[in-house]
Amino acid sequence: MKGLYGLALVIALLAQAAIAESLRLAGDSWPPFTDRRLPGNGLAVELVSAALKRAGHTSEYVEVPWARVLRGLQQGDYDIVVAAWYSPERARYALFSDTYLINRIRFLRRVGAPIEYEGLGSLRRFSIAVVRGYSYDPAFDSAQDLTRVPVLEFAMGARMLAAGRVQLTLEDELVAQYHLSRGLREIRDAVEFVDAPLSENGLHILVRRSHPLHQQIVREFDENISAMKADGTYRQIFKRHGL
Repeated sequence: MKGLYGLALVIALLAQAAIAESLRLAGDSWPPFTDRRLPGNGLAVELVSAALKRAGHTSEYVEVPWARVLRGLQQGDYDIVVAAWYSPERARYALFSDTYLINRIRFLRRVGAPIEYEGLGSLRRFSIAVVRGYSYDPAFDSAQDLTRVPVLEFAMGARMLAAGRVQLTLEDELVAQYHLSRGLREIRDAVEFVDAPLSENGLHILVRRSHPLHQQIVREFDENISAMKADGTYRQIFKRHGL
């Protein structure tokens, strides 16, 4: 009996120590979601930090390359990845929250161009600027009968689109809005989104399973994101980021 009491006491002390510790958040540079140059370290980081703070947790954010983010989570260097898509492999070593943001990959066309996305077949007649090495959607990435024009970054593809050198480009909706409201302001009135998205992926936080409070952290995060949506805090953070 004493042994069981001692074990329970150790577990309780570990849990208290975990609560007292500042949670170590990690992400790579991916504006407007994560970027240390932005207010609140980016939209995703500010949403995550605000939800954790409401749950009584303090946190600190570290920005490193993506491969190091995942490796660091597995090794216990970090506690939480602030923005990740679901995959069964990652679920083996970390617990996913509910979706708190949506990545919506959308095509852009020149304003007024009669182009709609109605499946991959509807794209065959058009040239499409794509960022070299970027994965948009498995079916789109592997389609053999599309005319892709490789570019180094979204800004280059967007400028080619505005100049009429390609007929489409594509990007995450919020990423595109971020660039069009900043470095691409001169062309933002020349391009527009096609209505139907190519794909949608939910963004989650990812909490390492080796953290003694991983289930509690995810539960509290989900509850507080819901509360932030209900009381307007969630929308206010979007507005602060111009989105």
